Amino acid sequence: MTASYNQMEKMMRLAPVIPVITIPALDQAVPLARALVAGGLRVLEVTLRTSCALEAIAAIAREVPDAIVGAGTVITPRHLDDVARAGGKFCVSPGATLALIQTARDAQMQLLPGAVTASEVMNLLSWDINFMKFFPAEAAGGTAVLKSLAAPLGEARFCPTGGIKPSNARSYLQLPNVLCVGGTWVCPTDLMADGNWAAIEVLAAEATKLI
Repeated sequence: MTASYNQMEKMMRLAPVIPVITIPALDQAVPLARALVAGGLRVLEVTLRTSCALEAIAAIAREVPDAIVGAGTVITPRHLDDVARAGGKFCVSPGATLALIQTARDAQMQLLPGAVTASEVMNLLSWDINFMKFFPAEAAGGTAVLKSLAAPLGEARFCPTGGIKPSNARSYLQLPNVLCVGGTWVCPTDLMADGNWAAIEVLAAEATKLI
């Protein structure tokens, strides 16, 4: 296992939940990150789904030193390069391509690629990638699928994302092949729009108690 993926494991073990964040307005980025970090969630995944996402990553990296900020919805090598230039520390992809994996290695960027099927997991393991995103978790069969994958593919460790919420997060976190989950519930759009950072800090603190 490479040093890069040892670092990915350390990040995945920092807290039971990695917030999956969509930031529509740049001025929300820093106060949101500060609230999440204050609540105990330091690893932050900012999705590349808005026009200000890269600027948001750069602002968080610059102004919230206790945050470990990265990007989600990283699909192409160009995305990965943009995240690296913005100061992101890791990238999360819904799937995996050889081009994306190779670009991550060339750039020494930590990558959490997505896998759902046994073949996809085996493919990533063949590249010495043990840490993966399981997406879309609930739609793909949830904990039942992860339990089934554990016996033949015991080296793989997952961050399930997609349909995860407080009511089912603990059932994922109790699985031996799950290190953390990704979720959007800790940063609801209505609280973000209202600037209710105190409420988001409370949600983050509650998320740290899921295990």
